[in-house]
Amino acid sequence: MKTPIRVAVTGAAGQIGYSLLFRIASGAMFGPDQPVILQLLEAPVEKALKALEGVAMELDDCAFPLLKGIIQTSQPEIGFKDANWCLLVGAKPRGPGMERADLLKDNGKIFIGQGQVIDAVAAADARIAVVGNPANTNCMIAASQAKRLPPERFTAMVRLDQNRAQTQLAKKAGVDLTTVKDLFIYGNHSPTMFPAFAHATINGRPVPAVITDTEWLQGRFCENVGKRGAAIIEARGASSAASAANALVDHVRSLVTPGAIHSVGVKSNNHYGFDANVWAGLPVRTTTPGSYEVITTYAMDDFAKSKLAATNQELVDERAFVADLIK
Repeated sequence: MKTPIRVAVTGAAGQIGYSLLFRIASGAMFGPDQPVILQLLEAPVEKALKALEGVAMELDDCAFPLLKGIIQTSQPEIGFKDANWCLLVGAKPRGPGMERADLLKDNGKIFIGQGQVIDAVAAADARIAVVGNPANTNCMIAASQAKRLPPERFTAMVRLDQNRAQTQLAKKAGVDLTTVKDLFIYGNHSPTMFPAFAHATINGRPVPAVITDTEWLQGRFCENVGKRGAAIIEARGASSAASAANALVDHVRSLVTPGAIHSVGVKSNNHYGFDANVWAGLPVRTTTPGSYEVITTYAMDDFAKSKLAATNQELVDERAFVADLIK
């Protein structure tokens, strides 16, 4: 049997965490032969820690063969200790009347502390995946605190947008989901993100050749994907926790699967015209487990360039707004 890997999860008793942990313990994230130790972090609040205790009891009661241990804590120094993967799910949610700028400041402070502790105590091979919104900028803030771990270890999740976009195209074309390939998300995990439909294929044919409704592709399709989270909140009165957890499973699973091609929020380094110092959704190819290379060969038409410019500007503005939080 393989040596267990340590997986730290913040906000572990929250809605996403509750949907996520059982998937990790079952082998869905790291494979059916990879044992795991779950290191579960929650806020130092009695109600949250009591809920975490209940989640741990349920994990025990599932008798997962791959689950080799559970740590429950409110102390980051314990939760992130020797962790191979740090899944930063917990974040302050956006409340009624709260501006995105307010959320940036409040969550930015959380990710400063987490970035510092992860850099200090996590395993030498640690990888970090950020889900808590605004995910791209929170990831950038956490990475800015690291001295030991390089920026490429820090990724933000845009896989939920990719999954949403893939399904939207399949439904529009009336085809099986698996026939939609090479659909990548560029930019921010926000309504400005761009699902690059021109590069995607359906049954091997370019999407615009199958779905000839250009107005829909450039309009409603992009809008539906970008605003899907808000639509779900309106419909069910709560955020999209289960699909976010599923996307995180996909995000990590693809990052540990050599040859996988997928969308990840990474330090842009000027690829596709993005500011060098923002974390933007880009197409990547996994090279070795946990490592990747950005695919840089896609050409952008004028429409795509305008969408990339808009989402880049939002990321630049967010970085400027939290400049005082970045080392």
